[in-house]
Amino acid sequence: MKLPFALAKRFVAAETFEETIPKIKAINDKEIRVTLDLLGENVKEKTTADETVEIYIQLLENIHAAKLTSTISIKLTMMGLDIDEEYCRNNLYKLLEKARELNSFVRIDMEASDYTQSTIDIYKEAYKKYGKHVGIVIQAYLHRTAKDIDDLAETGADVRLCKGAYKEPGNIAIQSMPEIREAFKNYTKVLLEKTGFPRIATHDDELINWVKQYTEEQKISKDRFEFQMLYGLREETMEELVKAGYHARVYVPYGTMWFPYFKRRLMERKENIFFVLKTMFKK
Repeated sequence: MKLPFALAKRFVAAETFEETIPKIKAINDKEIRVTLDLLGENVKEKTTADETVEIYIQLLENIHAAKLTSTISIKLTMMGLDIDEEYCRNNLYKLLEKARELNSFVRIDMEASDYTQSTIDIYKEAYKKYGKHVGIVIQAYLHRTAKDIDDLAETGADVRLCKGAYKEPGNIAIQSMPEIREAFKNYTKVLLEKTGFPRIATHDDELINWVKQYTEEQKISKDRFEFQMLYGLREETMEELVKAGYHARVYVPYGTMWFPYFKRRLMERKENIFFVLKTMFKK
């Protein structure tokens, strides 16, 4: 049974790019930047991966033509990482050539822990070649992240730091939320010290308030970092951050392959499940 998209529309902007345009413009009008994320993962056939690369390239061109303040986020498994690492790398480079041509930017999303090392390896090589046009996501809850953050910060990488969205076992990831928050704070300090413009992705009031207080105490300018949140969550908070002089960006997912993303959002907080159940009974 195909679930109705109406269930996911709080967290997913639309199923087509054209339908996302007015939503992106509405966000941009509030002086909030956007990262557009075409949903999907774990492509197993080269024909599908090749098509995905062309869709990503067209997406960059469409964003440029529509004059949207938006970059894009991609998953390497959409570009063939499960098929062959070298093949995936070549696909990424093809996309990054277009990003450089349009003076745009591509964020490489982080997937489940099985892909962490290969994603970081491919990113490091891409960063040497394409510099400011490519960035990466790092998940604070992984035990390995302390070393990864240090290594990436030394290169001045463009890092989006988040808590982590996948269910991982205790030998791979921290399980306690207070410990995850403490790790997140430590990694934020490293990124603020060693990188030019860290992206701090969280909806957690404790972390948001800590970042504001820490940067004020350390006399770190509001122009030196960016708060990021997901579409459909904390919209008023983002507007308040902008009014207070902070940079803010919303991750806007779209596409027909929305169910895995939608499921992860539901599993994060019980309040999200209640919201969807309420919408099911609204006319």
